[in-house]
Amino acid sequence: MKFIKDTFQVLKDTTWPTRKQSWVDFISVMEYTAFFVVIIYLFDLLVTRGLVRLLNIF
Repeated sequence: MKFIKDTFQVLKDTTWPTRKQSWVDFISVMEYTAFFVVIIYLFDLLVTRGLVRLLNIF
């Protein structure tokens, strides 16, 4: 039973983010996600058009 007691003690001692900090973290994750979606989309567009041009040569 010491494990359960220690688990609750760790949870009690943990500092949890405030509501404001949680929103800041969420917005940061969304910004990074949008950034990488744009980068991946542009890379895909570049590769696709490059392959089409390469196939048109033959």
